[in-house]
Amino acid sequence: MVVINVKYGQEDEFLYETTCASTNDELISELVQVSNKRLQIAYLSQAIRELGRYGPMKDPKAAGVDSVQEQFDTGLPAVEKSSSYNPDPSGNRTGNAPGDELAEVFERVVVDAEQYVDKKRAKARQAVTIAGLDDKLANMSGAVTMAFPMGLPTWDSVKCALEIAPHEGGLDGTQAQAGVLEPDTATLWCAGREFVRGETVADRLGKNEKTKVVAKLQKPGGGAPAREPVVSEDERKAMMAHYFKKQEEMKALAEATDDDYLSSAWADPKALKGSLTGTGSVRAPGVRAM
Repeated sequence: MVVINVKYGQEDEFLYETTCASTNDELISELVQVSNKRLQIAYLSQAIRELGRYGPMKDPKAAGVDSVQEQFDTGLPAVEKSSSYNPDPSGNRTGNAPGDELAEVFERVVVDAEQYVDKKRAKARQAVTIAGLDDKLANMSGAVTMAFPMGLPTWDSVKCALEIAPHEGGLDGTQAQAGVLEPDTATLWCAGREFVRGETVADRLGKNEKTKVVAKLQKPGGGAPAREPVVSEDERKAMMAHYFKKQEEMKALAEATDDDYLSSAWADPKALKGSLTGTGSVRAPGVRAM
């Protein structure tokens, strides 16, 4: 199987398996589905947790903090409070949570889905599949249906994200919307070259089924994506800390007026001989080790 490692900088990535005989159109369409469904799961994970804490969303016309609406006559109907009422600090949800047991079910389903789309799977060389993503989404939908058998209101974000595909508007109005791709227009790039639609994977990568490449998905018209930095952000911070420490050491040496430097390893004229003979770390009793 040809392994495509789709990366989004240092922050996110996933593996997907295909074959040399697959067309680039099929590959791009499948990768877009995977990318959009991962966005869908990431958004739903947070939304379902909020659903478990604060219940369904209010009608946008009636949104507002319950305590404020009760204190002032807003002309809105009185807030209906269930036995598991938990007021939403943002005022976007009714506060009528499904209860602790169902909230725990939500959490288990969400954690399972988050682990499936986590970038750690790519590090562990575990590929994602469309069927696997659909299974996690079905589990989320089943948990929501179990908690709210009569269904959620049409304006609830969880209902929209579950029932409408991301590229058809299921994530409209959310932060995840910016990352949604269109299957017919998205582009796939590898090593500065685009996967041309109408050709096969073999035309771009060769006929070796054991190939693994790093690729990037993006919206049309952007041209070749910028190359990733040679070092990661954590490595860059470690290098900066190392060079800062060295700079401080050199500054301290420049300001020193005594002969402490003579006991340093770099000032020892016999350091090379000692390292070659293996006696460089031997110290006489009472002599300070550097």
